[in-house]
Amino acid sequence: MARAVILGGTGVIGRAVATRLLAAGWQVDVTGRDAAHVPDDLAAASGFTFVQSERTDARAMRAAIGEGAELIVDCLCFTEADARAVAPFLADADAAVTLSTKAVYVDEFGNHGNSLVKPVFPLPIREVDATVAPGRGDPATRDGYAANRVAAENALLDSGLPVTVLRAGRVHGAGAARPREWAFLKRALDGREQLALAHRGRGGDHTTAAANVASLVEAVVQHPAARILNVGDADAPTGLAIAETVAAHAGLGSDFEIIAIDDDVDPQYGAHPWDVVPPVVLDLTAARELGWQGETFAQTVGAELDWLQREHELGLTARFDDDPYFAPFLDYRLEDAYLLLRRLERSAI
Repeated sequence: MARAVILGGTGVIGRAVATRLLAAGWQVDVTGRDAAHVPDDLAAASGFTFVQSERTDARAMRAAIGEGAELIVDCLCFTEADARAVAPFLADADAAVTLSTKAVYVDEFGNHGNSLVKPVFPLPIREVDATVAPGRGDPATRDGYAANRVAAENALLDSGLPVTVLRAGRVHGAGAARPREWAFLKRALDGREQLALAHRGRGGDHTTAAANVASLVEAVVQHPAARILNVGDADAPTGLAIAETVAAHAGLGSDFEIIAIDDDVDPQYGAHPWDVVPPVVLDLTAARELGWQGETFAQTVGAELDWLQREHELGLTARFDDDPYFAPFLDYRLEDAYLLLRRLERSAI
């Protein structure tokens, strides 16, 4: 039985990769700080082992990897130091994968995904397109996050080891720490009958199902190499398409109205997590050349939406409502103010 070790694998991507590999007959060891973060069904699966381990502790990493594994997947490689710490353990693996992000890409004006000014990228973005310069500053800052990621990528790719770097888009899946789809689903659960979308809902920021990452990891195992691959959903949906998918899954009928707000209206009215204009779209050609196809957003998001609904029924979604990230998307006062103005304008005609 082939063995895989997933470092920092209790998050949304690690869970999806573990589930995929277990179904294919692998022995899967997942490291993390707390076994409570592993879903019950995964913890009970045949071939699964949780190993309590700190990613930044080299001795703990050595103990977790043990005598080696055919595959090592690193979900927590954020800095050059992280990359150099894990590199010695990759030499005996047949294949290795490290997770990175599309946030590393930079446009011709020096703007990236975390810049105060939204970037304008060529469409679609290829793996060979420009990135921010590598750096070692604070990875928690707007500029430091991407710079450290690039430094980590470079350290691994320069090692001569068969490490595939996966640059993911906006990740979604059951167990996500910050499920962006909550911005739309909560409206349905709260009985809202309308949803306003800035920029007519045409903004987009390439979504990436954790399940699509998992299937690409499986493809990489068949073709190990040092490379960079973009990974995203097959269709790169717009905000409007995402809203329609969530509404359909939630069972909202024809009485639910999605209102497209024109560009000349302040985008705070109708703000949503994918309001990036022009949209960000990743080129997935290189991944597809491995035989990987990936599924669409609509084909994959159902698992997350079902999980969110269960969490809501159990009273466990307050952590999302209290997250400042969601505040501009769930401030119904702003939306109601726009809808009132819209009604007044129509009644005056």
